[in-house]
Parts: sequence; structure tokens; C-alpha cells
Amino acid sequence: MSILIQFAAGLVFGIGLIVAGMSDPAKVLNFLDLGAIPSGGWDASLLFVMAGGVAVTTLGYRFVLAWPRPLLAERFSLPAAGRPDARLLTGAALFGIGWGLAGFCPGPALVATLTGGMPALVFLAAMLAGMTLARWRASAKAPLPMQERGRA
Repeated sequence: MSILIQFAAGLVFGIGLIVAGMSDPAKVLNFLDLGAIPSGGWDASLLFVMAGGVAVTTLGYRFVLAWPRPLLAERFSLPAAGRPDARLLTGAALFGIGWGLAGFCPGPALVATLTGGMPALVFLAAMLAGMTLARWRASAKAPLPMQERGRA
């Protein structure tokens, strides 16, 4: 049952990325090109997509975290609150650089592998190589602390 729910959530997410245009790197790059604002060439439509995503996530977290436990797990597993560290800031910078250079981020890249041809496949291969390298490098270090909430 859990795998079906995960598949359905991924399918809905992927369809949402396609409908929003986030799987089209040209649209994403036109959104990220703030230098085009004076000429009227900036595409602000993804700003509304992101604002909608933040709003739904914020409301969803408030709603779901009021439950005693998640529907499909024994406990909530959330990152411990803390100050941004070098690892988080480095990851955010690499994410932004990759998004700005390629017009892809992980979710849309997965969707675009079905429709985007070779650029999406190259991005996906580079992303997977980077994830493997990061996991290999971090394997000797302790895992990130997780905050658990809920009743067993």
C-alpha cells in the first residue's frame, strides 16, 4: 500500500511539474534571468508556482504535525532545528548554480528525462554522480541528527 501511495504522490508531483513548465529548462532559465526585467523578457510565472508550493507546504506541515503520528510511519522524522551550517550552505549554492546553468533541478530533471532528451540525461547523470560522491564522502561522518515526534 505504501509503495502505491508513494507512486501516486510522485506521479501527481511530476504532472504538476509538467503543467507548471518546470520541466522546460528554457522556461526556468527565463525565470532566473533577472537581467531581463527591464526589457520585459523576464518570465515571472514560476514565481507563482513557487509561492503556491511554499503556501501548500506551510499549511500542510501545520496540519499534519498536529497529528499524534504520521499515517504510514510510527513517528515523524524531522531535521533538528538549528543554524545553517557549511554543508547546508554549500548544498544550496551548488543547487542554485546547477539550476542556473542547466535550467534543471532534481525533480524536473527526472521528469524531463522522459521528454527532454540528452540534456536532461546528462544533468541526471551528473546529479547522480554528485550524490554518490557526497554520500561516499559523508559515510565516515555521523548522520545528521533527526528529531522524532509522536507516539509509538
